[in-house]
Amino acid sequence: MPNQLEIKCLPVGELGTNCYLVFDRLTREGIIVDPGDAADYIADVIRDLQVQPLQVLATHGHFDHILAAFELQQAYKIPFLISAKDVFLVDRMQDSAKFFLKISIPQMPPKIDAFVKEGDRVNFGRLSLKVFETPGHTPGSVCFYHEDSKTMFTGDTLFKSAVGRTDFSYGSSKNLQDSLQRLKHYPGKTQVYPGHGEATSLGEEL
Repeated sequence: MPNQLEIKCLPVGELGTNCYLVFDRLTREGIIVDPGDAADYIADVIRDLQVQPLQVLATHGHFDHILAAFELQQAYKIPFLISAKDVFLVDRMQDSAKFFLKISIPQMPPKIDAFVKEGDRVNFGRLSLKVFETPGHTPGSVCFYHEDSKTMFTGDTLFKSAVGRTDFSYGSSKNLQDSLQRLKHYPGKTQVYPGHGEATSLGEEL
């Protein structure tokens, strides 16, 4: 059966975060992953693609991955999900953005409706993504994996030619290395869609 997973990458925000619209190309139901900024732009693309978003998900709690989450969850009346281990980062979203961007931001932190954890499934249309935990960059970092198409959304755990930074007080180089070892158990041809930069594959990076 041909791959029914459709992916639209939207680089947004001052830090060039990759927001992903991930949807079933037949039913048009989908999810919004890491809406880092520019809620109006994301909504315009959703309208143009005729996608029906069902959930907003974050790979982790850093401000540059969630700045547009509140506006989108309000606009579409859909839940926002993240690991419980990164709630503290959501709570400090505005302060973190002010520290890194050197400006105050008007965006409100998203309302957390549910948590994602190891082994969960994210369902939309006829498709399903597996959730698995990859701590290191943050305590609550997760990846989303679509088995049929061998597609993985890695957030800031793995990039093209780089891995996530662990020099924050809550980061852990050991945990990140353990997480990268977990990724090696997936097929090398798995396509990697990271939180920043261009797509790659597990085989190229690990």
